[in-house]
Amino acid sequence: MDPFAIAQLVLRIILAVVFIGMGVTHFLPRVRRTMAAMIPASMAGRDRAWAVPLVTISGVAEILGGLGLLAPWWGVRFAAGLALIALLIAVFPANAEAAKDPKRFGAVAMPLVPRLIGQIVLGALLLLAVI
Repeated sequence: MDPFAIAQLVLRIILAVVFIGMGVTHFLPRVRRTMAAMIPASMAGRDRAWAVPLVTISGVAEILGGLGLLAPWWGVRFAAGLALIALLIAVFPANAEAAKDPKRFGAVAMPLVPRLIGQIVLGALLLLAVI
């Protein structure tokens, strides 16, 4: 393996651990409630009926995406990386919602611009890991 391939492998493993770990947290009751509360009303639906299912879907997507980064087939890894980038975009409105109310969401309510920069960097790392 050349040095770039080794660096990609290490990066994929780190990203996989991060995404699988974050996905698992979606099923912890306290975290799940907080994440459901972060979902904007326009996405949560009437009576916020979609809030918990969206948290479940995003958690499963993070776990599957993280596992996909570890797949031995380039196509699966590439698809997982793109899917995780799409997921970062999809969950951004919830992060923006939390940023509006730092007293309610505490540390989860990262200010919007640093959160956006962090997600762009994470997306770039995903792309670098799977190209």
